[in-house]
Amino acid sequence: MSSGSPSFRTQVVPDDVERVRHLVTDTRFFHDHEVEIAVELVEETLLKGVSAGYHFLLADDGPRLVAYACFGPIPCTTSSFDLYWIAVAPTAQRFGWGRRLMSAMEQRVRELNGTQVFIDTSGRDQYSPTRSFYERCGYKLVARLHDFYAPNDDKLIYARSLVELEPVAGSLGRV
Repeated sequence: MSSGSPSFRTQVVPDDVERVRHLVTDTRFFHDHEVEIAVELVEETLLKGVSAGYHFLLADDGPRLVAYACFGPIPCTTSSFDLYWIAVAPTAQRFGWGRRLMSAMEQRVRELNGTQVFIDTSGRDQYSPTRSFYERCGYKLVARLHDFYAPNDDKLIYARSLVELEPVAGSLGRV
């Protein structure tokens, strides 16, 4: 697996229905009904296009899908987005695909006039590496809903503002 510069495409194609199913299943993190939801978002986007409200970034390595993210604007907000899915094939993990995918997703959200991203995840021990990944990417835990998914399985909500002020080269103060 190469750690070279990834090229992400934004358009789903019919083959992505099964490719997303295989990728999400291969991670061994998700229940069958969760896998079906990931597939449904691809199917809905194929059917409705941009009006479905979902955006995708997909990384291919030949015929294989090695990483993808699905995100979209949160209804009834002016500029907040949810990251619905991010998954990297087990054989592609530890090569930086996840971090590059997060960065590309955040850039795309900015292009869509988004100002913050929210991520829901499980509080189960299995998700500890996932939560650490989000934190390394600059996301902060903003809420915990106890026993949300099941007894002893909390829903954790992470958030990151995308409007942090960045200095302009040569400037002396805030932009």
